[in-house]
Amino acid sequence: MSRPKPLTQRAHELVAAHLESGGIAIDATAGNGYDTCFLAERVGLEGHVYGFDIQDSALQNTRQRLDTAGLASQVTLICDSHEHITRHIPEQFRGAVSAIVFNLGYLPGSNKETITRSESTTRAIESSFELLAPGGIITILAYRGHEGGQEEAASVKILLDTLVEQGCLLGVEESPGPVLYTLLKKG
Repeated sequence: MSRPKPLTQRAHELVAAHLESGGIAIDATAGNGYDTCFLAERVGLEGHVYGFDIQDSALQNTRQRLDTAGLASQVTLICDSHEHITRHIPEQFRGAVSAIVFNLGYLPGSNKETITRSESTTRAIESSFELLAPGGIITILAYRGHEGGQEEAASVKILLDTLVEQGCLLGVEESPGPVLYTLLKKG
């Protein structure tokens, strides 16, 4: 029996089906930069990625990874909470973002007390939905093993159920640890 794909890989596969060269993407939780680099590769030199994190160390890690991969020119890194996403996205890209990625929890290898939280995460997802283009995708990888993780994942699911009522398709992929939510905006 083959091992299931890691949900991080699955999220990338889903995003790849919706994000083309020249597109606009957002990494709402830049962390160590893996998702940011993936998005930058997908959008190419003609597209752009906005990466958010509240920790300077995360943005430094992400910048280093982007520089090493030669992808820094198509990325803007922003030190702010993902709940303020709309403050930083230019007006011309509102309703035109192809993919938005959330990887919830804490920055691996850092202080485990600095975590994403239900309130700011749900506000960020609501704002992200407004930025998303018809046919665009939001992936949310919610880690449930840390303090507050179960509650955050449950709050996200409640919000996503309401967005389904507004014309979205919701996918849920479970694992013993994290859960991957996928929201596709109809259009």
